[in-house]
Amino acid sequence: MANVIAIINQKGGVGKSTTAVDLSAALGAQGKRVLVVDFDPQGNATSGFGIDKDDLNLDIYDALMDNKPIRDVIVASCAQNVDVAPATIELAGAEIELVSVMARESVLRYVLDPVRDAYDYVFVDCPPSLGLLTVNALVAADSLLIPIQCEFYALEGLSKLLESMRMVKGRLNPSLDIFGVLMTMFDVRTTLSRQVVDEVRAYFGEKVFQTLIPRNVKLSEAPSHGLPINLYAPTSKGALAYDALALEVISHG
Repeated sequence: MANVIAIINQKGGVGKSTTAVDLSAALGAQGKRVLVVDFDPQGNATSGFGIDKDDLNLDIYDALMDNKPIRDVIVASCAQNVDVAPATIELAGAEIELVSVMARESVLRYVLDPVRDAYDYVFVDCPPSLGLLTVNALVAADSLLIPIQCEFYALEGLSKLLESMRMVKGRLNPSLDIFGVLMTMFDVRTTLSRQVVDEVRAYFGEKVFQTLIPRNVKLSEAPSHGLPINLYAPTSKGALAYDALALEVISHG
């Protein structure tokens, strides 16, 4: 049965989609079967695997709102052992349409149930908000992976996310927990980056991964080529960091 992990932070630009794409590809290269559920209407994880949204017959919206089987939505990616449930801008409408749906917070969980035994990991790439889509991800997930950028005010707003997690845990998903906290865009040359890492470790303790994802040009370039970093620049610092992170994730279970 897959470990369902929501990659979540309501701040934008912290590396959620980059992590969804590159961690999945690194785990796939280790022989793990991975499904990436692109749950952000921007569809960055979909594009990150080079999937042309204009060529899609179905996307995650169709599974969520039109009861299409998730197996019909899933497409193979360019990465070994990695499949994708893609997203298009159509998903933006689901935020409003879900309001009138019965058991609206649990729709994604029901959608994913039929394929959980086909994968080792399911990563849900969440939108940068705490609306109904994100609540669905929290209910569907076993745990959360929280990317945090190494910048000033890194912890700002996280209290709201943790409060939402506690509410969902208390009312809808008792087993929900934090899988890990990932420091992204780390710049070894700056005192600020090191201070932020120390601050986050003091706050989250052992939940913080040892692997630090560096600020890396190749990581920034890879999405524009529609490739995960281990296919675009396999020897780059970014690729090596996600390879190390994959081993940490596997060791976590």
